[in-house]
Amino acid sequence: MRVLVTGGAGAIGSHVVERLLARGDEVAVLDSFHDFYPRARKERNLLAARAHPGFAGVFEGDIRDGEFVEKTFTQLAPQGCVHLAARAGVAPSLGDPVGYADVNLLGTAIVLNAAARASVERLVFASSSSVYGERPRGAFSEDMHADRPLSPYGATKRGGELLCHAAHVSSGLPITCLRFFTVYGPRQRPDLSIHKFARLILAGRPIPLFGDGSVERDWTFVADTVDGVVRALDRASGYHIYNLGRGKPVTMNETIAALERACGRSAERQTLPSQPGDMPRTWASIDRARAELGYDPKVELDEGLAAFVAWLRAEDECASS
Repeated sequence: MRVLVTGGAGAIGSHVVERLLARGDEVAVLDSFHDFYPRARKERNLLAARAHPGFAGVFEGDIRDGEFVEKTFTQLAPQGCVHLAARAGVAPSLGDPVGYADVNLLGTAIVLNAAARASVERLVFASSSSVYGERPRGAFSEDMHADRPLSPYGATKRGGELLCHAAHVSSGLPITCLRFFTVYGPRQRPDLSIHKFARLILAGRPIPLFGDGSVERDWTFVADTVDGVVRALDRASGYHIYNLGRGKPVTMNETIAALERACGRSAERQTLPSQPGDMPRTWASIDRARAELGYDPKVELDEGLAAFVAWLRAEDECASS
């Protein structure tokens, strides 16, 4: 299959690219190399892909540029598309709601239109657990209403799902929306808590803990998320929504303890007020994804954090050499 991965130079996208290449697909990347974090990190994410004979190259540009996106789809003629390109993160979206709406909604509408015009056979859209907003205790299922997000980021991801549904109805394009639950692992963005906390712990500096540490997150190792993405791409038909999580929420206090074990050092905590827009818990019901996609996450938190810390140490050694 020939596949275009938007946002393919990012943490999740680059892993998706490598997984597809490893199984024999022809893969290209569309990415703007936005300066949310250093371009050099994204370039390192693509080193293995660029060396693979099945890699069809990088189309560098903005998904809001309709002419560029249309030209990319026409030139590549992909059979599949994994649409990951977006402005990401809850906290940053609070300071730039207009920018997030511009990229995540306008950009997604442009990608969907170009994919339909290019007769793409299947498309996977990366959504987020942020669409659920605040929920009473219990697992989040795809049948729940998702109309009360707590952040502009969550709102744009729900809007993206609705754009996908409209595109499917109007064009017949098979689309699967995947609600990612707190993905972590090698290549994770430096602004996210596990990356930030691990770096601070290793440096012997205090970590900022917002609230009392009772916030729960359904941490999902990137390899498990990627497995779900590929399964969804292979099975895309009609219009579907699936949660991709581990199905095992963990408090931030438990997460920090696990990070201390992975780093081999104790953490000094700086307690701060809770952040606006922060969901008190995420918890994925993965029954539907397990039944219909064969999704079965394997990596437990301690194992995943050990892999992440090993990557972080190697990354720092690479950067300093």
